[in-house]
Amino acid sequence: MVKTNYAIPEKYYFRLHHVRPRFKNDVERVLLFVANELSQMKEAPKKDFDIRLNKLIRKFPGNQVVVEKTISNWRTEISSLFGLILYDLKKQTEKPSPIAIKLAEHQDLVEFFKYYCFSFQYPGGHLKTQEIKKIIDVGIKFKPVQFILKLLKKAKDKDSSVFGITKAEATHCIFNDLRVTSGKNNEDEVLSLIEKNRNENKNYDWKGDIIRYAGDILDYMYYANLLKKHGINYCINESEMETIISFISDESYFSGFDKFYGKDFEVSELKTAQINWFVYLVKQNERTDFETDVIAYLGLDTSKYKQLEKLTGALDISEFREAIESREDLRTKEIGDTGESLVHGHECMRLKNGKREDLISKVVCLPNHLKLGYDIRSFELNSKIRCVEVKTTISNTEIDFKKFHLTDNEWNVAQSFGDKYFIYRLVITRHSIKMFIIRNPVEEYKKGTLKMAMSRGVDVTFNDKAGNYEELLAWEG
Repeated sequence: MVKTNYAIPEKYYFRLHHVRPRFKNDVERVLLFVANELSQMKEAPKKDFDIRLNKLIRKFPGNQVVVEKTISNWRTEISSLFGLILYDLKKQTEKPSPIAIKLAEHQDLVEFFKYYCFSFQYPGGHLKTQEIKKIIDVGIKFKPVQFILKLLKKAKDKDSSVFGITKAEATHCIFNDLRVTSGKNNEDEVLSLIEKNRNENKNYDWKGDIIRYAGDILDYMYYANLLKKHGINYCINESEMETIISFISDESYFSGFDKFYGKDFEVSELKTAQINWFVYLVKQNERTDFETDVIAYLGLDTSKYKQLEKLTGALDISEFREAIESREDLRTKEIGDTGESLVHGHECMRLKNGKREDLISKVVCLPNHLKLGYDIRSFELNSKIRCVEVKTTISNTEIDFKKFHLTDNEWNVAQSFGDKYFIYRLVITRHSIKMFIIRNPVEEYKKGTLKMAMSRGVDVTFNDKAGNYEELLAWEG
C-alpha cells in the first residue's frame, strides 16, 4: 500500500511548544549537578543570585569555554522549565526551590521527573508571557502527560498486546491539534485516529524541529519510569501502574490563568500568575509521594529482595579469595562489580547494626550508564544521603592501596556533594580484604592529606590521615 501524508486540518492546527533546554541530551546529569549547587545557595537579590548561579553553572564539565549568553540561557531554562529557582516579586529576590533541595537530598531523578510530569500543563509558567497569551486566546487547557497515560491505558485495556505511540503520532495526533488540547476530542477519539492512520498507512512529518516538543514530554515520561521504549514506540510501564492510576485520576490544575480566558488583556497582566505557577509546583511536590521504589525500578520481584541482598551484598569473602587464587586473569570489570557488591553488603549491614533496617531496601548499586559520579546510593543513620564511589584493586603492595583514579566527572561530583561523598578504597589480596574510607576527598585535598595529579581525570594518593580503616561487614540477612 502506498503511503499518504497525514496533516491536521488547518483550522485545528496550533503548534504547542515549551522551553527546550540546550542540555536536553545530558539533562539528568545537569539537573543533579545544578540541584546540588543550588542547595548550597542562600536567598539573595535577583541580580546577585543570577551572577553566582552563572559561575556555578560554568563549573559543569565543558562549560568553561562557552560564552556567557549560553550560561545565562542554561540558568533561565533551569528556572523556567524545571522550577529549581523561586522568585519573590515583592522582594525582588531569588532562592533555591524546595524542588531543587529535594533533588539534591534524595538524588532521585525518577522521583524528580514524576513530579515534573505530574504538574506539567499548558498554559504554565514555564512559557514566556506572550506565548501564554497565544495559548489562552485559542482556548487551550491541557495536561499532556495525563492525556497520554489515559490513551495508553485505554489501548492496553482494549487489547492485552503491547501498544505504543511514536513521537510523530504524539505530535500530529495530540500536541498540535486544537481539538485535543482544548478538550473537544478525548482519548478514545485520538486512539481511533491513530489506529485509522496506521490501517491506512499514513505517513507523518518526522522532521526534528516538528516533533521535538512532544518528543521531549515522552522522554521526560520515560525518565520518570512511566513509559518504556520499544523501538520508536513509547509504551505504558505496567510496573508503575499504581502511580499511573494516580496521574490519570488526579484533577489538580493550576487555575491562575483561568480568569483571562475569553477576555481582552495585556501580556503584562500575566506576570503575577506566571510567578504563582512556581508556588503551585512546590505545593504539588508536597502533596504527593513519588519516591522511587528501587526494586520495582530495577524490574525485580520485591519478595525476592532478601535473596538479592545475599547475592549482591553478601558474596562470601572466602569464596572470592578462592576465585582470586584460581584465576590470575580476573577481569577489571569483575573486580569492580565484586567490590561494589561487597560494599553494598557492608552498607546494608551498617544500617542494620544501626537499627535502620527501614533504609536497607533503598540502598542500591547504580547502573554505570547513568554516569552519576558514584556507585552506590546509601544513607546515614539519620536518613541523609551517602554517595559511595568504590575503588577496588587486587594488589599485595601498600603503594597500590594508597593510590586510585577518579574520572573528571567523579571529582566534579565529589566537589559538589562535599560531606555526602565517600570513597571506599578496597584492596583484595589472597590473604586479606582491606578497606579505607575517605569522606569528602576534595576537603582532604585542601587539608593536604590527599594529593592529586591530573591525568585524564585525577590520580589520587592519600595518607592515613585522609580517612579511616574499617572492617568490611558481610551481609547477614
